[in-house]
Amino acid sequence: MTSRRVALVSDGAGYVGPHLARALAAADHDIVVGDPEDGLVESLQSLGAAVEVVERTRFLVEPDASERLAAAALDRFGRIDAAAAFTGKIVTGRFLSSSLDDLRTAVVGCVEAPYNFLRAVVPVMVEQEGGGQVLVFTSAAGARVTPGAPLYSTARAGATMLVRNVAAEVAGRDVQVNALGTNFIDFDGFVKASRADTPEGRERVEAQVPMGRLGGLEELAHFALPYLDGRSRFTTGQYVSFAGGWA
Repeated sequence: MTSRRVALVSDGAGYVGPHLARALAAADHDIVVGDPEDGLVESLQSLGAAVEVVERTRFLVEPDASERLAAAALDRFGRIDAAAAFTGKIVTGRFLSSSLDDLRTAVVGCVEAPYNFLRAVVPVMVEQEGGGQVLVFTSAAGARVTPGAPLYSTARAGATMLVRNVAAEVAGRDVQVNALGTNFIDFDGFVKASRADTPEGRERVEAQVPMGRLGGLEELAHFALPYLDGRSRFTTGQYVSFAGGWA
């Protein structure tokens, strides 16, 4: 058991996971982290956090990944105060060229994965004293029509509605569930997928963003922190975009 809040971060090796884990540790949280990158555990411990590592959890489409994360938190710390998950399977291409298999891939990656995570952590928070906070990272593509990725956009919108429905169901139990949708974030996955890995490619991509630049992972972590760190507990069932004005 611990007197500090306990935060669960599903992926400690990619995207904003390492940045968010460090921000939470600096905000007086012990950390349960899936598949941490080299040096992350030591970094978290230097910030005063006790750390529990869970291996092979990056792919939340596998139901036992979320279940093992939740079980590890309960076994080590006895509770889960905050939980963040990063989900999604990008499926591109026009609707007229798509197949049912393409749709199923999008739904599994973008809807089933967050379902598995929510199903693992929300019941824990409902039953424990003090409730908890969940933040599901989705995509700003679910907030607007997205030419070239209609199935992905549709599945992401479904994930947002799942979050809102779960939030409504458990709002009276002091459990917050919110969604954060991103796009145009400066990390390897997006840069390569959008062919922004050359000066010309980056200029082309940044021209699509009203703010004229890509978003940073550090600033994304700080934007997400108030939805998880226990200091603001009066909003739930919300979706917010972090996409430089694109959505």
